[in-house]
Amino acid sequence: MTDQTPIPARLPVRVPLVTEPLGLFGSLKLARRNVLAILPDLATRQPMVSGRTGARWHMVMDPGAIRTMLLERLDHYPKSRVTQNLLRPAIGESMFVAEGAHWRWQRRAAAPAFSARNVLNLAPVMTGAATRSADRIAAAGPRAVNLYDEMVTTTFDVISDVTFSGGEGFAREAVHRAIDDYVAEAGRISLFDMLGLPDWVPRPGRVFSAGALRQMKSVADGAIAERAQRGPQGVPDLLDLLLAGEDPETKRRMNAGELRDNLLTFIVAGHETTALTLSWALYLLAFDPEMQERARAEVQTHMAGDAATGEEAARMTFLRQVVDETLRLYPPAGIVSRTAQAPDELCGREIRKGDTVMIPIYALHRNHLLWSDPDAFRPDRWQQKPDRYAYLPFGDGPRICIGAAFALQEAVIILATLLKRFRFHAVPGRDPAPVMILTLRPEGGVWLEAEPLT
Repeated sequence: MTDQTPIPARLPVRVPLVTEPLGLFGSLKLARRNVLAILPDLATRQPMVSGRTGARWHMVMDPGAIRTMLLERLDHYPKSRVTQNLLRPAIGESMFVAEGAHWRWQRRAAAPAFSARNVLNLAPVMTGAATRSADRIAAAGPRAVNLYDEMVTTTFDVISDVTFSGGEGFAREAVHRAIDDYVAEAGRISLFDMLGLPDWVPRPGRVFSAGALRQMKSVADGAIAERAQRGPQGVPDLLDLLLAGEDPETKRRMNAGELRDNLLTFIVAGHETTALTLSWALYLLAFDPEMQERARAEVQTHMAGDAATGEEAARMTFLRQVVDETLRLYPPAGIVSRTAQAPDELCGREIRKGDTVMIPIYALHRNHLLWSDPDAFRPDRWQQKPDRYAYLPFGDGPRICIGAAFALQEAVIILATLLKRFRFHAVPGRDPAPVMILTLRPEGGVWLEAEPLT
């Protein structure tokens, strides 16, 4: 008699979540290896999970409660002390870290730089970088290529050009190395963080990475000084736009230090997050050849040449669904952490002043109460919009990522260009492992075979 039990469909790689309590030192050991590994599996099946690991914490997956945190009571839930400890040494009081009035005026001053018109004006830079990426992949020959490394190179190419117009004062490799050194040494959760020790207690890894930070800031300062001397040329880049920006309410402009810190924020956040999105998208399309062929058919319909333009990318609705589904399954920022500033109640549960309140975006995006078949790669699910606060790859509310439109345009342009020229095949036994330190990276790289089509 034949066994008729259906064979479950193979799912893309995922993080194994915790099914029993770990304790303080067990949590620390896992968190230093992979922050997402400490998430309880319950967080994918419940609206809220609470506990204590040194300090009281809550994980919130309910869209209504998340809306309260990110929109209705924004000032009650500033970025957590852990987040500030991790990022302030690198990006100072830039708009990513700043709170209250100091954040608001910076956001208002920078907003025009990311208008739809300015983002579209920067599309040719993205198209050029996509072309160079495709040429490098083709030159690598008929062998497996680490697409993660290639996407990091490509998106850093984009962000450095749109930030500094490729000026000679910008030492790309020095900044790139400094970013990697800082993330490797300083991004890991410290026992001091988990115990809730005050900010003035030094975190050893962040002390050791101070040299990389000084170098990165020095390079950025030099590039800004060089631009101030020569002035803008051609299409305004991000530095030109920020130099010209001012808060419409106070008329305040960024000083040199604020400008540097915000530019470094855009460089750090603006290249790696898009590189991760592209790497995971290419993995998923190689994992599901049928979806890859659908995406390629759309690309061939809308693209006139070998590299996508901004206008062409805007018409590729299925490819945008692929990007959205990639960001759902592998959000670059897998956890958002806040510190409650006042007593509150979320999902009927008491929140005390000083509690850490997390939005575990990785678990939110895979929550069975919010998504059908949540661990599966299904781009078609985006034919219907989800609850706004169930999908947060860029955050939401007033602090939604200022560069979201820039990142999405860049991702579609590069992805379309690569799909037009190559068919990507998975390499058996080389699936990437999702590991989060500061961002959700594919450990081991994304190794794919790129079959030339033209």
